[in-house]
Amino acid sequence: MTLLNRYILSLFTRLFLLSLGAFVGIFMLIDFFERVDDFLEHGARISLYFLYLINTLPVATVQVVPIAILLAAFGTIGGLSRNNELTAMRSGGISIWRIIMSLVGASLLITLIVLAANEYLVPLNQKKINHIMRVEVQGKTEIYFKKDHIWFKEGKRIFNIRHSLPDKGLLKGVTIFEFDEDFRLIERKDSPQARFIEGAWIFEDLATRRFAPQSGMITESRIFPEKELQLTKKPEDFTEPQHKTEQMGFLELRSLIQKLQSEGFDARRYKVDMHSRLAQPFACLTMAILGIPFALRKGRGASIALGVTLSIAIGIVFYILQAMLMALGYSSVIPPFAAAWSAVLLFTMMGLWLLLSARD
Repeated sequence: MTLLNRYILSLFTRLFLLSLGAFVGIFMLIDFFERVDDFLEHGARISLYFLYLINTLPVATVQVVPIAILLAAFGTIGGLSRNNELTAMRSGGISIWRIIMSLVGASLLITLIVLAANEYLVPLNQKKINHIMRVEVQGKTEIYFKKDHIWFKEGKRIFNIRHSLPDKGLLKGVTIFEFDEDFRLIERKDSPQARFIEGAWIFEDLATRRFAPQSGMITESRIFPEKELQLTKKPEDFTEPQHKTEQMGFLELRSLIQKLQSEGFDARRYKVDMHSRLAQPFACLTMAILGIPFALRKGRGASIALGVTLSIAIGIVFYILQAMLMALGYSSVIPPFAAAWSAVLLFTMMGLWLLLSARD
């Protein structure tokens, strides 16, 4: 690595860490004030506040890294322009491409780090955050997830749900195990689908089998075309299976999609989230490519205040566009790949066009 590259990278690293710390702090502060009412309402322990903040730190970091890179890239090139260092470099025969390649390389390295964090670290933190809020703070019954299965206990019954569609009020592949006082199986109910209609769960093609507690032999077997069963949970209580994709990495999502498709379930929502696991980290590289030409065009007028304003504005537009495209992907309006990657590709092409049209 040349002395020039080390100098540029030192400027970039300093600005990146400062902007990252500021944006992470703002993100966590806003998120905490949105959640603090739940903590106060349920009289949560002080230790839960700290656990929540600690687990939120990695999640907040990967969310704001692209904006921090945009500000750092803009500030680095803008600082070189204001101090006439960029002019001196170019007068010495150093092309603008050689100057910016170190920034692009650093952004690519950060992209790979974020990609690894999304795969291995962030899912663990999301699981802990959800556990803290649902169980430790709000005192709700724990719902256990094993791959794509949902498990929970209600009285003397244990429920196993293969797949849930809370927005449609549907539960797929429901099995209910009922036990006696000595935890011996006395009845099993199986239904391919349950619908939430007018405040009640209606189970379709419900097959029931009763067992003798002592021998375990089947004593009665019946099938009901439709039958209402008492269940305290409502569709909104099963929203976590859809949001639990936050708790899954790319490889786990891919495995889940293959399994759901082999069993005939619609896995489109999971496909959108799977592609998003790869697209979101590459927004870091996109923002670097976008920030550099803006600084080149502004020249000596590329101040830090302008960089902050520009970074926040571009970040808001990017995340709004990304959210809209993801929603279209969930609704089957556009393919999952396009929903996850379109915003990244669009901003990357815009950045490359600005970079190629900037004066050398």
